Amino acid sequence: MKTVMLYALSTCPFCKMAKKFFETRNIPFNHVDVDLLEPEEKEKTVQKVQEISGRRAFPVIVIGETVIVGYDELRIKEALKE
Repeated sequence: MKTVMLYALSTCPFCKMAKKFFETRNIPFNHVDVDLLEPEEKEKTVQKVQEISGRRAFPVIVIGETVIVGYDELRIKEALKE
């Protein structure tokens, strides 16, 4: 199975939907709620997210080599199958 990483905000409804998607399907994933990080770590993580996705938007989901910005269930399912 591919590695799944979710960069999220704790208050973002689309981020919560992404977490729920993986949890209800028992898909192992790592995640970080960027807004809950300490200021220095938060800035580093936001920069990393911007490098990965090309923007400062959440959620950012990385499945293997595929980067998905926003909650797009169809793209998530396709990336998991690749």
